[in-house]
Amino acid sequence: MVKLYLEAFFVQTKQTQRFWFIAILLAGTFTMSISQSSLSTAYPTLMQYFNLPAATIQWLTTGFMLVMCVMMPVSPWLLKNIPFKHLFLGVLVIFDLGTLIILLAPNFGLMLTGRVLEAMAVGVLFPAYQAVMLTITPETKRGSTMGLAGLVMGSALAVGPIISGIVLRFTTWQGLFIVFLVIITLVLIASLFTIKSVMTLAPSSVDFISIVCSVGIIGVLYVVNQIGQSGNWAFNWVLLLVSLAALYIFVRRQFKLSQPLLELRVLKTFNYDLAVLLTAISYIALIVVTIIFPLYYQKVLGVSPFISGMALVPGAVVLSILNPLTGKLADRFGFKKVMLAGMLLICLGWLILTLFAAHMNLVLMMILAALIEGGNAFVMMPAVTLGANALPDSLIAHGTAVITTVRQVLGSTGVAVATLILANATQALQRRGVTLNQAQLGGYRAVFLTFLIVELCGLVLAFMLKDTKKA
Repeated sequence: MVKLYLEAFFVQTKQTQRFWFIAILLAGTFTMSISQSSLSTAYPTLMQYFNLPAATIQWLTTGFMLVMCVMMPVSPWLLKNIPFKHLFLGVLVIFDLGTLIILLAPNFGLMLTGRVLEAMAVGVLFPAYQAVMLTITPETKRGSTMGLAGLVMGSALAVGPIISGIVLRFTTWQGLFIVFLVIITLVLIASLFTIKSVMTLAPSSVDFISIVCSVGIIGVLYVVNQIGQSGNWAFNWVLLLVSLAALYIFVRRQFKLSQPLLELRVLKTFNYDLAVLLTAISYIALIVVTIIFPLYYQKVLGVSPFISGMALVPGAVVLSILNPLTGKLADRFGFKKVMLAGMLLICLGWLILTLFAAHMNLVLMMILAALIEGGNAFVMMPAVTLGANALPDSLIAHGTAVITTVRQVLGSTGVAVATLILANATQALQRRGVTLNQAQLGGYRAVFLTFLIVELCGLVLAFMLKDTKKA
């Protein structure tokens, strides 16, 4: 009797420890993820505060994404060489330091430095937390677990502008970073007692040439962001060629090294490749909605920044409710059916936007945002789980890093392309003598059509999926 009681006690204790481990891990990830998109509604305030144009201020978001992309390939090596508890605590400290620098920054340059530190922390944590969640979860329950992870990542991305709008309504832009600083500090303290080193270490030397060459991602995305802008294009072309050469060397080295920085051999698995593309394509839809829709609300519908932020609430609620459910549905009915349903919802949302852009009001836009974000819940994290199931456990950390890196690179490119199309299409229509309101509407319609085509490509890929079990 006593033995049974002790066994039950230890099982309960282990379950409690697991709960708090996951809760604190996701709390830190959620807060950091919010920081990625939270500044979109604060641009006008920051432009006035620093007396700088929007093209400069937007680097607080664009630069953040670029640094994230460079840090993500380093994450698997860090997981294999540093105990996870130490790694997680280090990431939290770096994020806190970056946030503190932003709060004390007397100028834009120092604020951008703080954002770089925040991005370094987020870039390491995003692939790491997914790899940890997948590693500690049996394959049969991974759909549900990654549904919870998707709730954190997707909802945070959607919630960022909402929280920003609320904070800016009642305080200054510094208030937003005070919120981040307080929460992450509390998570840091709780982590001392709840986070365990759960990953198996396999110490290896780091390939610095690969790290240097991976910076080519920043060069390529920087040039993409410069398209349509006046500037030194001789420099941009040289930078693009050098960056592409660096990325070519990076890829070649990963296939030749016995212990690569990023194990690109995972891309030899076809189902995994489809999962990589689908999670990226669905992420593009989510991040473009999060960044572009508030601009549409303000520029076309003429609402305030606060209302434009609050208009994202229904979509964020739908995403939050569906993310845990879609994981369970994928476990029960198969990933292909769930992801097909998601891509159909996303495509339907962009199709309606394209056809009826001139007849939209705030309520209809909110419904369509919820439709697209709901579709994302059926695709993004189920695709991560499907990709992990297609790989042996020893490659899960590398697999999640590749997926997260590709998703972030294509997501950043999606935002850049959306901004580029919006600006160029609007200017082209104005040169034809169209009124500003009609020109802006035409620019947004061009954006909607572009991403309808992108998501239709994702729908085709979803039909090619196979529901397979790991051997």
